[in-house]
Amino acid sequence: MIHIRWRLVAIVGAVVLLVHLLLLSPYLESRPLHEPHGDADAGAQGKPAPVRNELLDLKHPPPVTITVTKDRAPTATVTAFVTGSAQASSPGDTSVASERANAAFVILTRNKDLKSLRETLVQLEDRFNRRHHYPYVFLNNDPFSDEFKEKIASVVSGECHFGLIPHEHWSYPEHINQTKAAEVREDMTRRKIIYGGNESYRHMCRYESGFFFRHKLMEQYKWYWRVEPGVKFGCEIDYDPFVFMEKNDKKYGFTISIKEYAPTIPTLWNTTMDFMKTNKDMIPASNLMEFVTGKDGGYNLCHFWSNFEIGSLDFLRSKEYLAYFDHLDRAGGFFYERWGDAPVHSLGVAMLLNKSQVHWFEDIGYYHGPLWNCPKGKANAKCWCPEEESIEVKNKRWSCTLNFVALPNP
Repeated sequence: MIHIRWRLVAIVGAVVLLVHLLLLSPYLESRPLHEPHGDADAGAQGKPAPVRNELLDLKHPPPVTITVTKDRAPTATVTAFVTGSAQASSPGDTSVASERANAAFVILTRNKDLKSLRETLVQLEDRFNRRHHYPYVFLNNDPFSDEFKEKIASVVSGECHFGLIPHEHWSYPEHINQTKAAEVREDMTRRKIIYGGNESYRHMCRYESGFFFRHKLMEQYKWYWRVEPGVKFGCEIDYDPFVFMEKNDKKYGFTISIKEYAPTIPTLWNTTMDFMKTNKDMIPASNLMEFVTGKDGGYNLCHFWSNFEIGSLDFLRSKEYLAYFDHLDRAGGFFYERWGDAPVHSLGVAMLLNKSQVHWFEDIGYYHGPLWNCPKGKANAKCWCPEEESIEVKNKRWSCTLNFVALPNP
C-alpha cells in the first residue's frame, strides 16, 4: 500500500510539473527589450532594418476597412468620407509597405524630452511605422546630446536625422523692438495669460509658423507629419495617411480643432484681413474662410490644433503661404502679442485651400493632453481610446470639428 501511495504521489507530481511547464513555456524564451535594428550591410543596401521590440509586437484587433465615396453628403457621426479603401497589411506584419510617399515625421524637441518622446515614438512605431519605416527629422535650437540620439534611434525603424535650428530662425527679427516685447510679456504674466510671459514659446510659434519646412533636412521631402513629445496614438493605423493624402489631392490633415484663447491674438484677424485685401490675386474663389468666420464677420477663434498635422510641404513653401507669413512676421504679433502657430496655420489653410483639400483624420486615435480624438462606431474596434472621450463628443462647446464636417464641399 505504501508503494502504491508513493507511486500515485509521483504520478500526480509529474502531471503538475508538466502542466506548469506548458503554461510557462511562452515566457521561457526571453530576449532583450531593445535589440539592434540590424547589421551594417542592411543599412548600406538601403533596406530598412526590422525593429525587434516587444512593445512593437503587440497584437491588435483586425483592421477595419473604410470604403466610402467622395460625393456622399457630410455627416457628423461617422468617420469622414474619403475616396477608395483604407486597408493595409495585417497587424503584426513588419514588412515594408510596397507604396510610400516622399515623406517624413518632423519633431521639434529638446534633450530633456527624451523619456516622453521615446514613449510616443514606441506607440507611433507600433501603431503605424513598423510597416512603413518613414524617416524622422528631429529639430532643436540647441545641439542634441549623443545619449538623445542613441536612445531615440534605438526605438524607431526609420532613418533618424538630427538638425540644429539656424540662429536666424530662432531669434528676433531686426524690426522687433525687444523692449516693447519684454513689456508685453510682463503684462501678459500679470494677466495670467497662458504662456504669456514665455519668451521661448514665442520663438517656437514663429518657427513652426514659417521656418521648420525651410530647414535643410526637410528640403528633400514633399509631405510631413508633425509629432510632439508625450502625445499618444490610440488606434492601429492600418493604411498610409501620406499616400492617402497624395492620391486624394489633400493638402492638410488634422485630428482636433478647437477655439483659440482670444487674449493671445487680439489683432491676428485684422492683420489677416489686411493681407487678403492687398493680395486679392492670391486668394482662390473657393476657400475655407467660412470655417473661421463668425456670424459677425470676425474671427470665430476656430483653428486646427497643430500639434498633429499631416500636410503638404509644397503648400507651406508656396509663394502665397510665404507671403502671408512674411506679412504676419512684419506685423510683429508673434512677439507683441502671443500669436500661436495653430491659428496662423489654420488661417493660412482657410484662406488658400478649400474643404476638399483638407481632411479630418477621425480614424486616427490621438491624444494631446487634455484632449482626445477617438474614432466612433466600427472604426473604434481597432482602438483602445474610449469614443466618448473624443473632444467633439465630450467638449462640444470648445470643438470646431463638427462645424468643419457640416460645411459643403466645393
